[in-house]
Amino acid sequence: MNNNDHSQLQQEFITVQNSLKTRIDCTDHISESDIKTVAGVDLAYWKNENDEEYAVCCVVVIDYAAHDIIEKQHYSGKIDVPYMPGFLAFRELPLVLKAVEKLENKPDLFMFDGNGYLHPRHMGIATHAAFYLETPTIGIAKTYYRVEKRLNYIDPDVTAGSFSDIELNGEVYGRVLRTQNGIKPVFLSVGNYISLDTATDITMKLISKESHVPIPTRLADIETHYERKQLMEG
Repeated sequence: MNNNDHSQLQQEFITVQNSLKTRIDCTDHISESDIKTVAGVDLAYWKNENDEEYAVCCVVVIDYAAHDIIEKQHYSGKIDVPYMPGFLAFRELPLVLKAVEKLENKPDLFMFDGNGYLHPRHMGIATHAAFYLETPTIGIAKTYYRVEKRLNYIDPDVTAGSFSDIELNGEVYGRVLRTQNGIKPVFLSVGNYISLDTATDITMKLISKESHVPIPTRLADIETHYERKQLMEG
């Protein structure tokens, strides 16, 4: 794909994102007390001998209170959309939706290994997916996505539960959240149909001593590595 094709594709994607972002709702459509199950979503990529790109999406549903695994599903396929920063959903969403279709248990909330509102047009994968999942979503990123050159963040206090908001022109894009004492923070952003404060509370209740990222996305990440290995060897 040449530069002109990339540019045209980007413009098409931006049009879609701009049409959807007017429908983003960062208010709570569900109370924390009503949440019984949470799903973690992640993807892993690889290339075959012909340099064709593939990915597998894994979805792990857990019990919110007990943290036990209820169900695991995955779906793999070829990736035809080239990587372009800011347009991850167009690569990943087809596989995400296919994996979710296989679930026998409908989660009350989805947590994505990626961003949501923390995006130039507030349309990260966690936000974009919510319009199809029709379920509250949260984005949890392990690395910082700088949506503008001047948009830096302040490290929160070293105490677990401390945070600092990522703001631009008075608008909060996301939150730098310290989930464990003295451990590097995660980058939390609303996906859709949930508030940032509620998303923060839920995230903190899904942290275990094994990792600084929430249990659902950690388990989904583990599954992607396993399934990718199986698929590559198969």
